[in-house]
Amino acid sequence: MEKPDAAVVRDALGVGVAVGLSGFAFGVTSAGSGLTLLQTCALSLFVFTGASQFALVGALAGGGNPFTAAAGAFFLGVRNAFYGLRLSQLLALPRAVRPFAAHWVIDETAAVALAQPTRRSARIGFTVTGLSLYALWNLTTLLGALGAEAIGDTDAWGLDAAGPAVFLALLAPMLRTSTERAAACGAVILGLGLLPVLPAGVPVLVAALAVPIVLYVEGRRARHHARREDR
Repeated sequence: MEKPDAAVVRDALGVGVAVGLSGFAFGVTSAGSGLTLLQTCALSLFVFTGASQFALVGALAGGGNPFTAAAGAFFLGVRNAFYGLRLSQLLALPRAVRPFAAHWVIDETAAVALAQPTRRSARIGFTVTGLSLYALWNLTTLLGALGAEAIGDTDAWGLDAAGPAVFLALLAPMLRTSTERAAACGAVILGLGLLPVLPAGVPVLVAALAVPIVLYVEGRRARHHARREDR
């Protein structure tokens, strides 16, 4: 059933505005981590994937090696490549537009586009979500960085917790299955457990091992259950 364009635009704007406001927290966190105003804004302009941005500045704030911090951010951003594979078929955009559209392939644009019943509504949802989120995210990043510079020590205000809080708020609704929740819990246990013994930024990379571990355990459990049913 075809969805009215106005309804698609309304839903897309709701997502774009709600998530775009989180750029303020990133701007504050980034400036509090020691990055300059220009560096902070450049991250939002050219990286534009919130989880990776928070991971990068969080690792740098903890004294992590820049290369390790960048590696952690990179691995978090890899998921967007898988979104792109699906969206390229769904949207079927002209070749000249694809390099620009690829910059907007993130969790939110993918979710809105994939939820639409037709290609037309998927294109509208993707475009409106991407445009509104990109514009607002970069604007609030600038405001957050300027505000952090104005108030001085962000740790004294407790704003250093803004980044992790927003990251968790964005992540939690995505954990819909028991496997996803188990992988998230395993990653938290690995990350926190190794935090005191490994350099800053490295625990984030090691925490990714929770995914293959959980998938292995789930696979063994499924095979065991299948064998019991065959008996």
